[in-house]
Parts: sequence; C-alpha cells; structure tokens
Amino acid sequence: MEKFLWTGALAACLWFALPALGAEADRSRPSVPEELAEAWERFQRALQDWGGRLAERFGRAGSREDRPAISQMLSHREALGLSADQVRKIEQLRDGFQRQSIRSDADLRIVELDIAALLDHEPVDLAKVEAKMREAEKLRADLRIARVRAIEQARALLNPEQKKKLQELTSQTLQPRMPRFGQNPS
Repeated sequence: MEKFLWTGALAACLWFALPALGAEADRSRPSVPEELAEAWERFQRALQDWGGRLAERFGRAGSREDRPAISQMLSHREALGLSADQVRKIEQLRDGFQRQSIRSDADLRIVELDIAALLDHEPVDLAKVEAKMREAEKLRADLRIARVRAIEQARALLNPEQKKKLQELTSQTLQPRMPRFGQNPS
C-alpha cells in the first residue's frame, strides 16, 4: 500500500511539474522566428495597400468623378450620334489618360515600396516617411485631377443635345434595379 501511495504521489508531482517545465522551455525561445514576424508584417502592409487600391477603384462608385464617362461616351456613340471626328478625339483623350494613369500607378507603387522600406528601419525617420506619404498623396490627387480634366475635355466636344442624351443614358445605368414582387433578386 505504501508503494502505491508513493507511486501516486510521484505521478501527481510529474502531472503538475511537466507542464510547468514545458512552459519554461517555451519562454526561453521566441514563439515565432523574427524573420517570419517581419515577413508577416510586410504581408499585412501589402494586403492593406491592396485593399486600399480596391477601395479606390470600386469603393466610391456613386461619385460623379468616378464614373467612366469617356468609356460611356464611346460605348454609346451611336445613341449619342457622335461624328467620326468626335470619336477620334475622345479616344485620344482616353488613351492619353490611360497612359498617364499607368505611369502614375507605377510611380505610386515605387513610393509605397519606399515607405515600407523606411518603416522597416529602427528608428523610423518620421520626416522621410512623411515626405514620402505626401508624395504618394500628391500622385493620387494629380491623377484624379487629370481624370476630371480628361472627362471635361471630352464633354466639351459634345453639343448640347449629345450632353443631354449622355446624361439620360448615364442616369439610367446608375439607378439600381429593384426586383419586382415575387422575383428572385439575384
């Protein structure tokens, strides 16, 4: 009986001591390697950047500035009664803006990489980070201004009747269609 008690006491001690020893061993080494933690942070920043780009591209669809007015003009060229000269000039405006947009997007990606690199260094140089962030926002603002300018230049090519017809066509495409009673909304 005494042997049984000693065995039980030893088992109880081991039962409580082993998890404590294991926990002590876990505290001595980091739970995640430093390289993995840094990679995870870079991944999170990339996801945030990607999410920001998606929000910029799709998030504010109701804004007048964000409507694809030039593309709508070209897709409704017959309904608007555009001449060949009007179509050619509108296509030139669209192509010029697309070129500028591609350049600006590339420049913006480079600036975002620079910001990420600046944030990886300890201590963070706030003045440099701020300057790069202001540069990124200036690129975004310049692109928005160029877009509005291209749209207004294209609208200036239309006569008053074409402008009215374009307004009617774009207001129809922006209104959400509600399902009729008894119809499946999908």
